[in-house]
Amino acid sequence: MLTSVVICVYTEDRWEDIRQAVESVERQRRPAHELILVVDHNPDLLLRLKAAYPRAVVVANSHERGLSGGKNTGADIATGDIVAYLDDDAVADPGWLEALEEGFQDTDAGGTVVGVGGRTEPLWASKRRPRWFPYEFDWTVGCTYRGMPAVRAPIRNVMGGNAAFRREVIGEVGGFHSGIGRSVQGRKSRPLGCEETEFCIRLSQRRPGSVMLFEPRALIGHKVPRQRETFSYFRSRCYAEGLSKALVTREVGSQDGLSSERAHALKTLPLGALRSLGEALRGDPGGVGRAVAIVVGLAWTAWGYLVGSVRLRGAGR
Repeated sequence: MLTSVVICVYTEDRWEDIRQAVESVERQRRPAHELILVVDHNPDLLLRLKAAYPRAVVVANSHERGLSGGKNTGADIATGDIVAYLDDDAVADPGWLEALEEGFQDTDAGGTVVGVGGRTEPLWASKRRPRWFPYEFDWTVGCTYRGMPAVRAPIRNVMGGNAAFRREVIGEVGGFHSGIGRSVQGRKSRPLGCEETEFCIRLSQRRPGSVMLFEPRALIGHKVPRQRETFSYFRSRCYAEGLSKALVTREVGSQDGLSSERAHALKTLPLGALRSLGEALRGDPGGVGRAVAIVVGLAWTAWGYLVGSVRLRGAGR
């Protein structure tokens, strides 16, 4: 099994992050078949990367600007059996690729494994988790959150910064759709997401019997800059997630598009709020903050979904 690793990049401001991401791929116990760096409409960065990493395949995004276009470009030129995606501000554990590849060979998953996602832990710029930050909302910083499986198990969708897919299925279902996920034109763009959610659901709908697998041994660390440790970013990210989910449900339907979210909102979040209040009563002052953040995060996400749905209905007229 040969794995092509794709890292999508867009700015020289992340040069040190890119360097560490590339080096983590080069340190894998099971070497990658190839490393592909896809540069999103930045000629200067393209030239610099070609000079710095002659052994890597460095190409310009040949699709629409943004993360989805970059992922599609990487899949287009990949020659491995598997295409693995790693965020440009992430660091992969030495056993990351090995664990992803083993996930595809799981014969007890209940179907054909077409995608495998790994566990993503936050690397806080401040070196410590904010006391008010609930584990149930680690998805707001691109990380594995409380409520996901603790062991290898089928899931509805993987998280895009730590994921791998069989190469042939990506093109077969039309790749990642632009207009849903985050555009990487600049840091001031709204922190949208969900391009991998829509892709995974669409893939499962078009290929019955396909399985997305969560493999917690496929571990990476994802850097969380200080500006994303703030409550204002937390609220903004929750609202943006709601907007993105409205786009997802338009594409794949609300039954599949919101199945995991319903379970998370109705079970995991209430339990998380109660747990946090209990921790506050036992002397943890951050417990109240986490309980409040869970309520606010759910409300802002729901509000974003409502606003997004109304806008889409208006545009449809």
